[in-house]
Amino acid sequence: MAERADRVEQEEIFSQVLRAGRRTYFFDVRATKADDYYLTVTESKKFTHDDGSFHYQKHKIYLYKEDFTDFQEMLGKATDYILNEKGSEVISERHQKDFKKEEESKEETKSAESFTDVSFEDI
Repeated sequence: MAERADRVEQEEIFSQVLRAGRRTYFFDVRATKADDYYLTVTESKKFTHDDGSFHYQKHKIYLYKEDFTDFQEMLGKATDYILNEKGSEVISERHQKDFKKEEESKEETKSAESFTDVSFEDI
């Protein structure tokens, strides 16, 4: 019976997913053994290996009802601070949709440098 209770504790009551590039955020409402609710926020990030295989790295936080008000307040203050100081435009190149790794950019530059300038007047 204890095994069944553990499975019930882990069941998701409500779930939302936010896909953000290589990261995915899961917001899951779950039930405690006492049938109260709490929230788990999971960040899942995909990593691809050179051979094409991949793995996911996950980070999870648990939020309980007694912390919701303070958490929302602190999150609001922190996000407001960032937006007020830096605006909503993304500054980091890594987070741009057309971002290429530095190595790829160097390879493209080398390829472009290997071309010889040809003038159509020479033809």
